[in-house]
Amino acid sequence: MNTLSYKTISVNKETAQKEWVVVDASGQSLGRISSKVAKLLRGKYKPSFTPHVDCGDNVIIVNADKVELTGNKWTDRIYLRYSGYPGGQKESTPADLMKKSPDKLFRKVIKGMLPKNKLGAAILNNLYVYAGSEHPHQAQKPKQIDINTLK
Repeated sequence: MNTLSYKTISVNKETAQKEWVVVDASGQSLGRISSKVAKLLRGKYKPSFTPHVDCGDNVIIVNADKVELTGNKWTDRIYLRYSGYPGGQKESTPADLMKKSPDKLFRKVIKGMLPKNKLGAAILNNLYVYAGSEHPHQAQKPKQIDINTLK
């Protein structure tokens, strides 16, 4: 076997094949759908995955207000944030974040699953979350995928 004929593909920003994908969140568990969306955003489902490049897809999550959490997680789980000032620590529950906007809840959860650097911040900008079934990205011709078929 001639091993010189096999070349490792390293993608850069110009050669990345980015697609637009629509994911329906109705009836899905928040953590399970978020981990799969984080992998889609990162590009880990592609054979040309490169760790240091934004080669993932642009993901649109629709029906985000119909996501589910089991048990008492809507009220018992606590997300903390700190302003940097004394006494500036604030806490919120998933129910509070969902009341404000489902976008805040999904971004908080998915941000924790992405790299903690500039690349992770850039990848998070490829996420679009909408409470209803309508979205303004029809011009990009997004394809609908079933998130349950992904591992």
